[in-house]
Amino acid sequence: GLPDLPDLPPLPGAQQELQNLSAAFGSEHSLLLTGADATRSRLLQIDLRPYDVLAFATHGLVSGELRGLTEPGLVMTPVSSQADSGVLTASDVATLRLNADWVILSACNTAAGDSTGAPMYSGLARAFIYAGARSLLLSQWPVRDDIASRLSLQTVQAARRGTNRAQALRASQ
Repeated sequence: GLPDLPDLPPLPGAQQELQNLSAAFGSEHSLLLTGADATRSRLLQIDLRPYDVLAFATHGLVSGELRGLTEPGLVMTPVSSQADSGVLTASDVATLRLNADWVILSACNTAAGDSTGAPMYSGLARAFIYAGARSLLLSQWPVRDDIASRLSLQTVQAARRGTNRAQALRASQ
């Protein structure tokens, strides 16, 4: 496992953000994984192809940010198991089979490359595209939990009203 995970600050707005996003898209066709359900191993077992939108509200990690982390990843709920590090890595993401029109990564540095000096969008973004995502909402920098929550929800709401996604993001900023 990655022993540094417990040192990450809590994200008090993450669960509410996901609930708000689920409601914005219409929760009749949604699966909301939070807390003990939001583990790496659980996510890797689910058939994600029926879902048009995937949203993650968590910590985004860049390669080398934690001891032993050699690629970017998203923090999931840690499990006391050698098989589940608590980090969904770019390699894990690349094994997913998606048919998602939109993947929203409400987390820090999700547009970062595989390593220092690597091209932007080469890490998690490339992995999600490879897995079948057609468009992404990413962050190129560290973001505050409360700001990320408002930004993603306002972007989604504007896009649902028919605004072009890029314009919806610009207006939300």
